[in-house]
Amino acid sequence: MSSSSNYYVSLLKLCCESQNQTQAKKLHCLILKTIIHPETFLLNNLISAYSKLSNLAYAHRVFDHIPQPNLFSWNAILSIYSKLGRLSQMQQIFDLMPFRDGASWNLAISGYANYGSSTDAVGVYKLMLKDAAMNLNQITFSTMLILCSNCRWMDLGRQIHGQILKFGFGSYVFVGSPLMDMYAKLGLIYDAKRYYDEMPERNVVMCNTMIIGLMRRGMVEESKRLFHGLKERDSISWTTMISGLMQNGMGREAVDMFREMRLAGFTMDQFTFGSVLTACGSLLALGEGKQIHAYVIRTDHKDNVFVGSALVDMYSKCKSIKSAETVFKRMTQKNVVSWTAMLVGYGQNGFSEEAVKIFFEMQRNGVEPDDFTLGSVISSCANLASLEEGAQFHCQALVSGLISFITVSNALITLYGKCGNMEDSYQLFVEMNTRDEVSWTALLAGYAQFGKANETIDLFERMLAIGLKPDGVTFIGVLSACSRAGLVEKGLQYFESMIKEQGIIPIPDHYTCIIDLLGRAGRLEEARNFINKMPCHPDVVGWATLLSSCRVHGDMEIGKWAADSLIELEPHNPASYVLLSSLYAAKGKWNEVAQLRRGMRDKRVKKEPGYSWIKYKGKVHVFSADDQSSPFLGQIYAELEKLNCKMIEEGYIPDMSSVLHDVEESEKIKMLNHHSEKLAIAFGLIFVPPGLPIRVIKNLRICGDCHNATKFISKITQREILVRDAVRFHLFKDGTCSCGDFW
Repeated sequence: MSSSSNYYVSLLKLCCESQNQTQAKKLHCLILKTIIHPETFLLNNLISAYSKLSNLAYAHRVFDHIPQPNLFSWNAILSIYSKLGRLSQMQQIFDLMPFRDGASWNLAISGYANYGSSTDAVGVYKLMLKDAAMNLNQITFSTMLILCSNCRWMDLGRQIHGQILKFGFGSYVFVGSPLMDMYAKLGLIYDAKRYYDEMPERNVVMCNTMIIGLMRRGMVEESKRLFHGLKERDSISWTTMISGLMQNGMGREAVDMFREMRLAGFTMDQFTFGSVLTACGSLLALGEGKQIHAYVIRTDHKDNVFVGSALVDMYSKCKSIKSAETVFKRMTQKNVVSWTAMLVGYGQNGFSEEAVKIFFEMQRNGVEPDDFTLGSVISSCANLASLEEGAQFHCQALVSGLISFITVSNALITLYGKCGNMEDSYQLFVEMNTRDEVSWTALLAGYAQFGKANETIDLFERMLAIGLKPDGVTFIGVLSACSRAGLVEKGLQYFESMIKEQGIIPIPDHYTCIIDLLGRAGRLEEARNFINKMPCHPDVVGWATLLSSCRVHGDMEIGKWAADSLIELEPHNPASYVLLSSLYAAKGKWNEVAQLRRGMRDKRVKKEPGYSWIKYKGKVHVFSADDQSSPFLGQIYAELEKLNCKMIEEGYIPDMSSVLHDVEESEKIKMLNHHSEKLAIAFGLIFVPPGLPIRVIKNLRICGDCHNATKFISKITQREILVRDAVRFHLFKDGTCSCGDFW
């Protein structure tokens, strides 16, 4: 071996380290110019260099010019085909090899294993057992164990374990870690633990693998004992514990473990920060999240895309969306996870329009969505009841093939359900190859949303019959359906079975459903007794639901109790004052209305102005009460006048209790006619083509008169009108509303 060959080999290594293919080619030219007959050793290193630089053509050209390739030459060219997944050419070279060693067999096995040809990898392994067992080594067994783990091949994994013991590799740590990992991933955690306990020698890698396996199976206490008993720990040991605690719902302990790790002087990496920030998000621990953010900056991880995405997620979950935006905008690198974190953050904080906008911005930046991103933006469209944009994303899912992912299909079922298009929602459900509990719950919630109680209950019973376990969200849909259909006893039975048979602890939404169930049926005294027996007081929605029922049934006593409780809970929320004012106004108690208004002034509570908006041809048209800003005012008011005459002929009587002002009747009628939702609906009747539903969004609860009027409008015009107010979706069709006149 000449000194010049050694010199060139050292230069080739530098080219590989810097991934500089141009310099490698220049060096190749220099070798050909200066050495007439390069040594095989040097040419082998050239092949190896081109392999590391993924230049197949040049690697093969060098190989073809070696007069007598040796084993290293063959392995070098085999390596590049294995690495690039050129499996047929890899097999041809493997078959042509005059002799093979362990590296040759391992390259063929890993080539097949890494590129989805698992059965071919097993075939090569079996051939190796038969013809070249003496070449079996740690890498062979490690590769096969990882393959069995990924493919969930339990039987083959056990066979390979037997062969590991047979050929004397049972005590090798390099083999032990993937073996334990395989058993743990296949659910055989006690087999993994037994093997771990029997090992004569263990290193920190094996210990970390065992901790991961135990945490994955929820065996937190065993993981803690193992961790605290370790004589040697590294950063991965600490990070594994932090991640495992977080994944097992023990966020507080994860944050505490992070503090201990920092005090112990261990180095944090992106996975440490990612795990502890996720824990802070789950705890809504904004203060601690900010402290960790400051530490991230001091340790120079602020430009790490993984950490940046975790920070966006943490701030979003802690309802600090502006901080999430700031972190996102300052990120020097963004990937699909970063964009998705920001998109989901907007959705979680009620900024669905911004979520849709950032999706388009992501695409303009050349980042392709994955199934989770697309599912999330479709969910935002569902929250906006934006069928037009949602349908575009449905097309994108079909074209990209992402429709095959259950997350995308479930989001589409929810979208069509929330937009009142239950036919398409059901069709998607039927066409799914695989369904999970979320799929059933999404369809069930759609039926429940629009008052289809029989379909909801039937679907729920079918779900139970095939052995699926409903979750808390499923029961919210079922209880809502019972409420809207007046099935009080059935709803109470379901609530009891949810607790006793399914073991689900009720959350405020479940209690609100029961309050609604009893309130709609006029059983307000029972609703009061139910509230008094609850383990905790209702939330804002629960009290508002009771107050709304009292308004419908005219129960002043319980209504006053509900309103006082609501005002005590949120003294600056105008909704409680408005609902109680409506109750007083319906009874003609104008002194009480005036007193409430004075109370609002004294507490500086301002009633939020009502707005309604409708999207047409990609533009959002916003209306306020008695609007004078729209360029289409003349047409809109003319349309309303025409509708009003037809409505009166059909028996419509304006609901004066919806006007919370003690003014003349004619003035009240004028105020009612110019409510924002009526203006938006009139705009829709003028411009949205016949046959298409009219979709209106309102920032406040729809008033009683507008609700009644919209029922008449849907009957007169034979149009479907979908109104999403601050409380729920209302689908008006043929003179009825899906809410059953309770909202």
